[in-house]
Amino acid sequence: MTEKPGSNYRYIVVEGNIGAGKTTLTEAYSRHLNAKEIYEQFVDNPFLPLFYENPDKYALQLELTFLVERFRQLKEELESSLFHNAIVADYYLKKSLIFASTTLDEADFKLYARIFHSMTGTLPEPDLVIYLHQNTEQLLQNIAHRGRTYESNISRTYLERIQKSYFRFFKQVSAFPVVVVDCQNIDFVADKAYLNKLLDIPFQRFNKGFNVYDLK
Repeated sequence: MTEKPGSNYRYIVVEGNIGAGKTTLTEAYSRHLNAKEIYEQFVDNPFLPLFYENPDKYALQLELTFLVERFRQLKEELESSLFHNAIVADYYLKKSLIFASTTLDEADFKLYARIFHSMTGTLPEPDLVIYLHQNTEQLLQNIAHRGRTYESNISRTYLERIQKSYFRFFKQVSAFPVVVVDCQNIDFVADKAYLNKLLDIPFQRFNKGFNVYDLK
């Protein structure tokens, strides 16, 4: 299985909070690496708008539905990607645990975690995770700009809790590199210099675990 010359990672995941720019960067990596892309199909989750209106009532249904769909999609996509030099996904399967730890109470999360681990143990881990860090104000602006009605109830507090859960989780990772990119006050879509620095990340080598990458 050959890689694009110079690329050090085959299975790359772009992660970040809601509105951080994951899909935009995944599209750019797909073109740059001639890679197979995998995009989360969250718009099909019927519990998502209900959750934003009443999180306590719909959190478990939402998280279980996301888990089933993410697992099904990744299993099918990864099994059909044998002849691709690289794969880029705009989500990491274990984000399901990150979000569930924030949205579920202790009893529901214990149940959820047991289901998660029994389902997903056979899927491969990524070779590299790139995490886009944005401040909360910018996330709220990005969410408002894309105009999804069901996201209008997302609160600053919810985004901050998710952000903390991501960092808490990724600081414990030791199996692959997690590269945290500070994108605060940076528009990598408009400024090609920043985009080019992001596109160069897969061609560099990083230590396994938590890494910080400076775009400036």
